[in-house]
Amino acid sequence: MKIGELAKRTGFSAHTLRYYERIGLLAYADRDRSGQRDYDASVLTWIEFLGRLKATGMPIREMLRYAALRERGADTEAQRRELLAQHRDRVRARIAELSDCLLVLDNKIAGYAGTETRMKEYDTAPPERRQKPAGARRAYAC
Repeated sequence: MKIGELAKRTGFSAHTLRYYERIGLLAYADRDRSGQRDYDASVLTWIEFLGRLKATGMPIREMLRYAALRERGADTEAQRRELLAQHRDRVRARIAELSDCLLVLDNKIAGYAGTETRMKEYDTAPPERRQKPAGARRAYAC
C-alpha cells in the first residue's frame, strides 16, 4: 500500500511515517517501479503498537531501543518485557497523577455548581466585601 493509504489507515501523517522509516522505527519499504514506497499490510500491527507507545508517552529513544531488540529476535524477549514493564509502571504513575488532578477538577466544578444553587435558592446578590479598616496594610501577591 502507498504511504498515503498507510497514513489514512494508521492516523499517522505521511511525514511521520517517513521520519519513522528514516530513524529505523519502520523497516524501509519496498519501492514500486516509479520509486514510491509500497508497504506490506503486515506493517499495520507494528505501527498501531508504535502509536500506543507514543500515546502513553514513551520517548522515541526507548521506542528505538525496543525496535532494535525486536529486530534481533526471540533472544531479546526478556529485555523487551522489562522495557515494557518499566514503561507500564510510568504509565500507571501518570494515570494515578491524572486521577488526582481529575478529582481536584471535579471538586472545583462541584463547588461552583454549589454556588449557583445557593444563589438561586436564596435569590440574593453575592455578599458585599468588607472594606479594610483605615491604615490596614495592603497585601501583595507573589
